[in-house]
Amino acid sequence: MQTDTIKTSQGDLIIHFLGHSSLMFSWNGKILHSDPVSGEADYPRLPKADVLLVSHDHYDHLDLKAVEILKTPATQVVGNADVGKQIPGAIVLANGQARTVSGILIEAVPAYNIEHMMAPGKPFHPKGVGNGYIVTFGDKRVYLAGDTENIPEMKNLRGIDIAFLPMNLPYTMTPEMAADAAKMFFPKILYPYHQGETDTSRITALLQNEKGIEVRIRTMK
Repeated sequence: MQTDTIKTSQGDLIIHFLGHSSLMFSWNGKILHSDPVSGEADYPRLPKADVLLVSHDHYDHLDLKAVEILKTPATQVVGNADVGKQIPGAIVLANGQARTVSGILIEAVPAYNIEHMMAPGKPFHPKGVGNGYIVTFGDKRVYLAGDTENIPEMKNLRGIDIAFLPMNLPYTMTPEMAADAAKMFFPKILYPYHQGETDTSRITALLQNEKGIEVRIRTMK
């Protein structure tokens, strides 16, 4: 699997790019998995989770089989209310809530559609349901946007060092939307993820003049 190493005030943060929106973070002796889905990695061969983040309960984000493989009696699962209904003992965070879990600060932020709908008036991801997360590893703030569009709340994001933004149509953002989102909060490093068949080179081109944003393309279909 592809990995990147980011220096933090408390040692290296190693990002493991698994696929779609499934990621694994190794930091300070802890393992954090986000949105693990069985088809994206050989989870029985990966380290168990100290923290397991789930953005919402859609099948390509919440996979109970993968969760069961990664869980130990000490694993702390964090998710929205729908995830809490399916995983006993999960820590439920609503948009705007925060919790320090296994020494890692996790903030839940909004993730929803404004434009893309499954039917008139029925967004793929309604406001107030799913979560994005800001995860703090030492002095680095990592934004996992979840399934969202370029929503107004992104203007309130501060100090984002690394951002993962989805570009999987018709459920999330076009490259133009993702570029607009990035310009709301200017992450130092931007990874497109959950990209489906979207041409990721388009967001690189759209942000080529934003010298403060480094776009990194990794395999995350």
